[in-house]
Amino acid sequence: MRGLLRLGPIGELDVSQWIGEPPAPTMADLQGRVVAIEAFQMLCPGCVSHGLPQAIRLHKTFGSDLVVIGLHTVFEHHHVTGPKALQAFMYEYRIPFPVAIDRPQERGIPATMERLSLQGTPTLLLVDKTGQLRLNAFGQVEDLPLGAAVAHLLDEQV
Repeated sequence: MRGLLRLGPIGELDVSQWIGEPPAPTMADLQGRVVAIEAFQMLCPGCVSHGLPQAIRLHKTFGSDLVVIGLHTVFEHHHVTGPKALQAFMYEYRIPFPVAIDRPQERGIPATMERLSLQGTPTLLLVDKTGQLRLNAFGQVEDLPLGAAVAHLLDEQV
C-alpha cells in the first residue's frame, strides 16, 4: 500500500442514484470527516471476497468516526447489474452503508471512475477531513496497514 500522499481534491461523486441507508451524502456535506469509498462491481470476485467485506469491517471497526460509502462502478455486464439487482445484492451481503451508482457514459467507463482514473475494481479510496484524496488503492489492501492509515487520517489536525 502506498503512503498517504495528497492526490488532490476528490470533488463530488458523479452518480445516477443512491441505494441504502443512511441518506445519500455529498462530499461537501462530509467536509471535516474522514471518508472511505469502496469502488466495486457486484460481479467482481475480488470485490465480493475482499473489497466489500473489508469495507464492512471498516464500518464496524471505526463506527461513526469514519464515513464508509460504496461506489458501484460498472464497466461490464451492464444488462445484469442494474439498480434492482444491486439492491438485492446489498440486502444479501448485508451492506450497512449507502452505495452510489456511478453514472454510466457512452464510452463504457462510468463518470466517477474515469474522472478519478480508477484502474478497476475493487478500489479503495481514502479522503481526508479537507476533502483531499489521500489513497487510491486498486486490488487487495491488507487490513493492518489500512487500519493504521485510517487512524492516521482520523488523528490529523486540520
